[in-house]
Amino acid sequence: MESTVTLAQVARAAGVSASTVSRILNGTAKVSAEKREAVERTLAQLNYQPNVLARSLASGKTMSIGVLTQDISSPFYGDVLRGIERGLTNSGYHPVVISGHWRAQEEVEAIDFLVSRKVDAMIVLGGVAPDEQLQQVASYMPLVALGRSVPGLTQQCLRLDNFAGGYLATKHLIDLGHRTIAHIAGMPTHRDAQDRLAGYRAALEEARLTFDPELVLEGDFLEQSGFLAATRLIDSRKMFTGVFVANDQMAYGARLALYRRGLRVPEDISLVAFDDLPSSTFTTPPLTTVRQPTFDMGLAAATCLLRMLRGAPSWLPPMGPELVVRESTTRRRG
Repeated sequence: MESTVTLAQVARAAGVSASTVSRILNGTAKVSAEKREAVERTLAQLNYQPNVLARSLASGKTMSIGVLTQDISSPFYGDVLRGIERGLTNSGYHPVVISGHWRAQEEVEAIDFLVSRKVDAMIVLGGVAPDEQLQQVASYMPLVALGRSVPGLTQQCLRLDNFAGGYLATKHLIDLGHRTIAHIAGMPTHRDAQDRLAGYRAALEEARLTFDPELVLEGDFLEQSGFLAATRLIDSRKMFTGVFVANDQMAYGARLALYRRGLRVPEDISLVAFDDLPSSTFTTPPLTTVRQPTFDMGLAAATCLLRMLRGAPSWLPPMGPELVVRESTTRRRG
């Protein structure tokens, strides 16, 4: 095993004091260009790796950002995490990611774990952890929440208008002439699911279409639940020509169920969803969906935290839902 190169060894090889090397590494040294170049050349030649633990003890910073996500395997959260990573690029900070799986106790423990690891700031992606816990954490470190609103932390929260998104998706089907529109919803305990269902109902009411609770089925935002919900919907013999699915992943499952039953999209059933995941461009047919700018949300969260770590006020840009029309919806025939 290679021995660790020490700061003293670098100093001897460069012909300077150890304190000078330390100040150059920290960016606080006022030395000649020749001396700085000699030190930097020696650092490279000896492949010097700074002791991160020692530096964190000295500075009081771990240069880590805690990120509480819900499901690290989810393409939705994966895209948000990509945005966070991009936002932290070249900042010196690195994300420490842990999943909460939409279970309050698990999220509480995950947040406690991140705090115990002395992260310098925290990003919370959705979830059901108590507002009080997030308020407490925000009292002693920068915190940004995506996908939820926390009382007292409005300037540090970014939540898309899910009601407006559900309304846009449903109105799109109505504008295409559909009058019997089913909805595959998310979990009833999930705020996003509640708001998207409310938007669906509002669009129906505005068009003076009767809300039929038998056309609303519950899923859990995963593909299999979309498949099972669509299968139950078909088996119910209820008439429908359009379906608004509460997220893209469930829409993938619903699309498969329709295909298995010989129903064509969009010729027989128009399908619209919510999220606009990267893969939705490549489904057959490409999926009409309400765009949630997941990557941009992650990027904005990271940028906001870096501002707060520098002592600047928190700021998050406004982001609204946008309908992206592709080939999974068409005008109702007949």
